[in-house]
Parts: sequence; C-alpha cells; structure tokens
Amino acid sequence: MNVLLLGAVAMITALILSAWLMTFARWFPIKGIDGDFLVDYKTMIRAHVDYALMALFSLGFYGAASGANIELSKIACLCIAVGGFTNPTIFVIAAFDTDFWNKAIWKIFSALSFIVTTIGFVWIAYSFLMFAI
Repeated sequence: MNVLLLGAVAMITALILSAWLMTFARWFPIKGIDGDFLVDYKTMIRAHVDYALMALFSLGFYGAASGANIELSKIACLCIAVGGFTNPTIFVIAAFDTDFWNKAIWKIFSALSFIVTTIGFVWIAYSFLMFAI
C-alpha cells in the first residue's frame, strides 16, 4: 500500500511544479518562449487540478484502508499510482503540443492510462465494498 503514498508524493511534486510553471508563464513572460512554450494555459490548469485530485484519491485510499485495517492489493495500488500520475500528464503534454489530440501515440497512451486507472479504482472500490458487507 505504500505505493499509494509514493504516487501521491509524485503527484504533489508535479502539482507544485505545474503551479510554478504557470505562475512564471503569466508573471514573467519571455518574448519568443512564452507563447510557443506553454501553448494551452487552460489545459495546463486541467493538469494541475487533476494532479491534486489524484493525489487526494491516493491519500484517501491509503488512509481509509489503514484506518479500517484493510490490506489493499499491491497491483490495484500500483494501478492507482501509475494511472493517477499518467492521466494528468496527458494534459501536461497537450498543453505544450497544439496537435496533441490528433497523434495516434498520444491516443494510445491516453487509452492505456485510462484503462490502468479504471482497473485500480474499480479494484479498490470492490475491496472496500467487500469489507463493508
């Protein structure tokens, strides 16, 4: 279950880094870099919020399982940690690449990330359900 904590730390780190990146992109624009560097500011905000939500989910799952003395599957926790980091990263990549949504490699990456995340969430939800009933 510690992988949930490690994943949350990675997501919180990405959350802080994205906040600094957006702050500097707005407050200290550099001619020739700002408009070409961070192309889609709104998509970067989506990444920032998604990192926060995924970190909170990871910490919440860890805390709930620890408090209820439920041992979560290591694979399910790994799916949450990996998917929780890669899902927001999709938005980060899209914020820098104007043609992101038309590239097959990113469509495949997005689909795989979503599948891994879904498996983790469903597995952990099922584990909590089985404990509750």
